[in-house]
Amino acid sequence: MGRLGRRLGAIVIDWALASLISFAFFRYDQWATLGVFALMQIVFIPTIGGSIGHRVFGMRVVAVAGGWIGVWRPIVRTVLLCIVIPALVWDSDQRGFHDKVAGTVLIRA
Repeated sequence: MGRLGRRLGAIVIDWALASLISFAFFRYDQWATLGVFALMQIVFIPTIGGSIGHRVFGMRVVAVAGGWIGVWRPIVRTVLLCIVIPALVWDSDQRGFHDKVAGTVLIRA
């Protein structure tokens, strides 16, 4: 499982990339940054197995049931992640509420 330190590092990298893109194209609009962040999550999770930050820290997002993660799981996971509160609530395995609802788990790859 991806532990807290790796998760925080990954989200810092993802937010920094979203901020750079937002600054370059939208003069750092906070809603644009959130939109870019969400889009990166939704696009990269099903295509490369996780966000850029996840991959840098050696993690992958996978479906609990196995197989391809699909399209709806990254969307649900990202919406909940952008709300922030579900990402701050996790179980004894350090699996976030956003992962539980989406049926995903963040693992070390």
